[in-house]
Amino acid sequence: MDAAPPPFAAHGSVNQVWVVDLTPGVPVELLDASDTVVASGIADSQGAYLFRQVPSGGGYRVRQSGQLSAPLTVSEPTDHPDDSFYDAITIPIGYGYLPTRDGTTLSVNVSPPLNYQPGKRYPVLVNYSGYDPSAPGQASPETLVFTVHDYFVVGVNMRGTGCSGGAFDYFETLQSLDGYDVIEALARQSWSNGDVGMVGISYPGISQLFVAATRPPHLRAITPLSVIADTVRSTLYPGGILNSGFALGWATDRVNAAKPAAAGWAKTRINNGDTICRANQKLRLQSADLLGQIQPERYYEPRFDALAPRTFVNRIQVPVYLSGSFQDEQTGGHFSTMVDDFDPSIPLKVTLTNGTHVEPLGPEQLTRVLEFVDFYVGRRIPMVNPLVRFAVGDVYTTLFGAPATLPPDRFIGYPDYGSALAAYEAEPKVRVLWENGGTAAAPGMPLSTAETTYANWPVPGAVTTSWYLDADGRLSSTPPTIPDGEPRGVSSYTYSPSAKPARTFSGSTEAIWQRDAVLDWEPLAEGTARSFVTDPFAVDTAIAGMGSVDLWLRSGAPDTDLEVTITEVRPDGQERYVQSGWLRARGRALDEARSTELEPFHTFLEADAAPMPAGQFVPVRIALFPFAHVFRQGSRLRLNIEAPGGNQPFWEFTTGGVDGSHNDIAHSAGRPSRLVLPVLPASLAPSVPSEYPACPSVRNQPCREYRPDRIPTGVTITADGSGGLVVTWNPPPSGGEPTAYRVDIEPESEGGGVLAAGSELRRTASLEPLSVEVGGDVTGYRLADPVKGVRYRATVQARYGEIAAPVSNASLPAAVEDPAATTTTTTAPGQGVSAPQSPAETEHAAEHRSSAATGVLPVTGVAAALLAAVALALVAAGVALNRSGRARAPLGGARRAR
Repeated sequence: MDAAPPPFAAHGSVNQVWVVDLTPGVPVELLDASDTVVASGIADSQGAYLFRQVPSGGGYRVRQSGQLSAPLTVSEPTDHPDDSFYDAITIPIGYGYLPTRDGTTLSVNVSPPLNYQPGKRYPVLVNYSGYDPSAPGQASPETLVFTVHDYFVVGVNMRGTGCSGGAFDYFETLQSLDGYDVIEALARQSWSNGDVGMVGISYPGISQLFVAATRPPHLRAITPLSVIADTVRSTLYPGGILNSGFALGWATDRVNAAKPAAAGWAKTRINNGDTICRANQKLRLQSADLLGQIQPERYYEPRFDALAPRTFVNRIQVPVYLSGSFQDEQTGGHFSTMVDDFDPSIPLKVTLTNGTHVEPLGPEQLTRVLEFVDFYVGRRIPMVNPLVRFAVGDVYTTLFGAPATLPPDRFIGYPDYGSALAAYEAEPKVRVLWENGGTAAAPGMPLSTAETTYANWPVPGAVTTSWYLDADGRLSSTPPTIPDGEPRGVSSYTYSPSAKPARTFSGSTEAIWQRDAVLDWEPLAEGTARSFVTDPFAVDTAIAGMGSVDLWLRSGAPDTDLEVTITEVRPDGQERYVQSGWLRARGRALDEARSTELEPFHTFLEADAAPMPAGQFVPVRIALFPFAHVFRQGSRLRLNIEAPGGNQPFWEFTTGGVDGSHNDIAHSAGRPSRLVLPVLPASLAPSVPSEYPACPSVRNQPCREYRPDRIPTGVTITADGSGGLVVTWNPPPSGGEPTAYRVDIEPESEGGGVLAAGSELRRTASLEPLSVEVGGDVTGYRLADPVKGVRYRATVQARYGEIAAPVSNASLPAAVEDPAATTTTTTAPGQGVSAPQSPAETEHAAEHRSSAATGVLPVTGVAAALLAAVALALVAAGVALNRSGRARAPLGGARRAR
């Protein structure tokens, strides 16, 4: 007599076995064909369990409390069902369910064309995500337009969401194969002509890349809009730093959406008697612990490649329309780095612009999406339906805050589909829209000031151009000449993520799409960043592509996080955001095979991680996300090096490092830190209006007042020929006249005397650094009686009442000739100094004494009395120089720094 069937139901799947109707809280086991237990667990409170990562094969059985299931088969991802499986599936118009290969059913909502004629077959478009695409009623707003153009639109909820069965896991292989099954089933419906495409923005845009890589035979084309190239690198951990803003919030929403009957519409259907939707909730508690996998400290793992479209888009064999924004506040602007990863043999159209997450739906892009779908799915000459043209004004008023019209149809003059398609495919692959939002006629609306096209991306013919960091916050086209070890070859800042806002926008997701959205992009907190700026551009300069910031970095902490930001400094005193890049310094190791001069590619592997070595400079390359921007004649390019945060609308960062520690950037002959960008020659550059776009207007590129640090520049110390040394400087570039300057003068080495006049002081055993304070209306100070033959350096700090601005870069050294010496040691300003290379520790100490001092030097005991005498001597003997270089009486001269 046959054994009674078990009370539970077990099903084989793709490298999985799922079981429902188990006894809750009781162990459950998976046995292979030899009756060996290969996996086990505890049934959840809903009586379900999901065995994952099960090798393919037959003869598996599930056992609980001595009861066994019938034998099960576990398949491989490449084991697709026979055509007969799809032929047997019938899906009604309206709401329904679609079975997949492992018995799981997905909720679907089939929206017919506006002018649907029963018996006629139509092309089909799929909107596939874990949002609510299958909710009963009309198609989602961004896909409804296709029903007006004679397409069926089918919204499908991923397994583990909505009323679909199964458990949710972020872009697992089975989820992609479900998409394969959807495509093939829809191609065989009585209302389908067999041509199926995929549409959607963001989540349903990303899903297209995963499904297309499985190569469903009836998939004709995809249109991924506002997507990612790499889950980890693009959005979740940019530069190895957790994006605890939008990315973590989105992941949290996915976890909540996968809970039983989480969607309001699903709960309504269950309450109204939908038994399939009710049964489909049984496995929900087996959804993957997505949040448990997201940790503040997380290294890359090879298995994450399966979540990075850049690693598999080369398998896509259908036409692709890819579009997105460089400053996308949700998914980020990293997506365009995978353009050259697609198979070059497929038709590929790419539209790139600045702006927000929804720019691909704007008036300059929507028609291009419709064109593409008509060419490759509808197989007809594209033409926008007049109803769409009539209604789109109201749609854009809601989406962007003002109406807009669509451009004319581009191909209606062609005699047939074939000739129109040939003309379309002859157009360049890549289209770039410049200064989106910056038109004078409609500021803030998604309309560009210029458009260019290119054969590929990165743009062929772009010139890799370097700007080198140098003293006094300069970005120069020539490498620095300051000798290594010179304090002047180092710039420092305080690492302080807490000193800046976490993000720039406090409104809703939709509010930032409005034409009048205002981002609160604050100026940098003084001293917590280091900035470098070019001279004004002599001509309009267009830059497009990725960039690299190559630093020689030394940190006072074992680890530090970096955000590098490039901006445009305009002649009107406004500074416009352009783009950023991020890096956790311990993850600085490069994949040399993938890295280029413009694109550093980090491994982020735990085995490659290394703390910052104490007291030493190391090379650190930070990748800038792609962008396209015109720096007009008269503008300057600014590079800001800072702690992460405060530059993005919704991205926030869980920073590491030590708040309050100091980071040093070297810019010397042997450590030439630089910014590397792809500059377009004039023949490839856009023709933009001569007038600057208004501030604000350019979408998602906010403006702020340009406020450079109040740092004196051009500090020099020079022998004056009369036995003294003269320190001179230029006033800070902003902030008005200081109330005072603090001048720090430091000897190069200890021993042999002190810094001031008076024979009674010469008997001390060591040289002491000197700090003096002079009036804010002078730009010079004279040290009357330095020790002969000793080289001195100087730094200057502006003071504004009780506030001390950051310290200047140090001067190069100078000395008054010692008559007893055999060589001259005086160094003219700007000339290099030849000196033996010091050990790292000595060099570190010397540089920090000059370039990183921010407070009064400690003075105690005998040293205090000596320096007090020094100060009195200097008041008597010193001479301050006014800004014209003329001598100034010591009446308003030096006073001891407080």
